[in-house]
Amino acid sequence: MGRKWLAVHGGSLGKCGDSGRAFSQMRDYLPSDRPLLVLAPMQDITDLAFMRVMEATGGGPDVYVTEYFRVHDDSTLEKDILRSVVENATGKPVFAQMIGQSIPALVRNARLLEESGAAGVDLNLGCPAPIVCRKTAGGGLLRQLDHLDAILGALREAIGGRFTVKTRLGYHSVSEFEALLEIFSRHAMDALTIHGRTVAERYRTPIHPEWIRRAVDLMPCPVIANGNVVSVETGAALWRRTGAAGLMIGRGAIRNPWLFAQLRAHWEARTHPPPTFEELYHYIRLLYEETKHPTRYDEGKHVQKMKKYMIFIAQGIDPDGTFEHQIRRVTAPEAFWEICERFLLERADNMLGQPPAQSSIFCGFEALLNEPAIVR
Repeated sequence: MGRKWLAVHGGSLGKCGDSGRAFSQMRDYLPSDRPLLVLAPMQDITDLAFMRVMEATGGGPDVYVTEYFRVHDDSTLEKDILRSVVENATGKPVFAQMIGQSIPALVRNARLLEESGAAGVDLNLGCPAPIVCRKTAGGGLLRQLDHLDAILGALREAIGGRFTVKTRLGYHSVSEFEALLEIFSRHAMDALTIHGRTVAERYRTPIHPEWIRRAVDLMPCPVIANGNVVSVETGAALWRRTGAAGLMIGRGAIRNPWLFAQLRAHWEARTHPPPTFEELYHYIRLLYEETKHPTRYDEGKHVQKMKKYMIFIAQGIDPDGTFEHQIRRVTAPEAFWEICERFLLERADNMLGQPPAQSSIFCGFEALLNEPAIVR
């Protein structure tokens, strides 16, 4: 399909003549009867400790991706992030993600990451943070198509193993995506992950699964769908809507780390009940202990760090949002655990369902359930 699309649109295959070798490397990871399950890279969240917690709580994803390595002319590989690759004991493939816009620096760091033992190297084209975009990195590169094209060509030439890209649908509008697909198709990337929103939409709208489906139909490499997966129902719906080779899950997995196991069970026709509030409490306990800094632990600072996870976990715990309100304002460990015990252990048998439809953290996920599936 990718070659046909390029012929119609007058594109060039570039290094796609090498794609058989490249894509076979990625397809070694793809299950035959369900989508590949990938933990999304989330800065200051998906570190080595978090990966260990995911693995211990439901078995984790099929593939991990690191937080992004910030790449510029004077950068070196950040040691704390590199630990996710070189000290990872999950037994799962770990892809190393880079963010930046300097071609020599990206090439240099990509080679170092390959040498470190990363399963592949991923380029971030989706971060919507304004400070990142102003530096023409992350989602900001989607406004500089000539430079983006040059970066992809240089990285594909430099990376001997798996080279993947995570993108959004465009910067301002989904109408930009056709031009992006043409550029992506010129380079023998091993997989393309698509967050189904534009940079401008950030996380404030439902995703656009029809555009992910467009990429599935046209790209010569496996496409991984990302966005709005918060439950088995939304994961199954996104797969039906897009026909993607995989699902990448971020915020939904922070809230419910059993989600990967639930999805596997769904496609294996097994039953995996949602977690109880008691199980959720013990997950928070494990997260609290595992994410303590090994040499610079400070109780107050660690409570603040836990709030990065709790903002997602708190969604839907109680109907009026009191748990989230109180946990956002806590400053001491004793108060933190008193709140968790009161809302979770005193209702230990409650089941964690989907987040509330009005949640600003999980915006628009219900749209996936309301749209008809595309016949695969």
